[in-house]
Amino acid sequence: MKYPASELVLDSKGNVYHLGISPENLAHTILLVGDQDRVSSISAFFDEITHQSKHREFVCHTGTYKGKRVTALSTGIGTDNIDIVINELDALVNIDLKKRENQPKLTSLNLIRIGTCGILQADIDVHSYILSSHAIGIDNVAHFYPIEFSSEEKSIASSLDKFVGFPNEIAPYCSEASALLSKKLEGENVHKGITVTSSGFYAPQGRSLRLGTRTSEVNEKLEQFAFENHRVVNFEMESSALFALGKAMGHECITICLGIANRPRMEFSKGYESEMNGLIEYVLDRI
Repeated sequence: MKYPASELVLDSKGNVYHLGISPENLAHTILLVGDQDRVSSISAFFDEITHQSKHREFVCHTGTYKGKRVTALSTGIGTDNIDIVINELDALVNIDLKKRENQPKLTSLNLIRIGTCGILQADIDVHSYILSSHAIGIDNVAHFYPIEFSSEEKSIASSLDKFVGFPNEIAPYCSEASALLSKKLEGENVHKGITVTSSGFYAPQGRSLRLGTRTSEVNEKLEQFAFENHRVVNFEMESSALFALGKAMGHECITICLGIANRPRMEFSKGYESEMNGLIEYVLDRI
């Protein structure tokens, strides 16, 4: 099939519309970050930078690290932005943008999100590395796609929904991270577990300001939840859509975060630039 202009949207240069890049600008190993400024923190480690671009909140630097070609790309905040990023990254490698048709051979990308998160377990210190085994979405992005979840993924999502008691409008979904990338990023001081992805920072994560929240005890319940040997370790805002959409398209996806807040202990980092640089270098050395 050929994709019409209204569906596969390109800019005047033939680049994908939101990211503003073309296939030759992209490496097949991509580090995704929410913060635009964190892209330059990653590329500062590169041996050389071969491409730099910026369109809206999407900053892209491609270069080499110890001889390996790597792209650092900012996504902005939230699963709605991840929906844009994943679809356009996939289009760059799996659709012929000139012919507007699928490439004859599919390409799988390695998509590694480096982010920050709130820790949901009292025994995990601020500035710890948190590796996602699964992501549970309490957003709605994946529900718009015909995605087949595994029986384990369905069971985890259903069990957590019953345990927490989310409002009826919320239908959690669960997607497992890449086993291939997980093996690369596991380490002695890395805490691995389930990540919960919310659609917002305040009420969706149990924070109560002037409007209050319908999920006032969500953090305490998530802290207590366990499914077999899996427990919930952190809260953030991107991984559910990254894992669900990326895996459905055939890509390897994972998230590793620096914990900057411990919600049970009510602690927040007083500054984490050096710790984030340490996490970036940790990831680069293992991919």
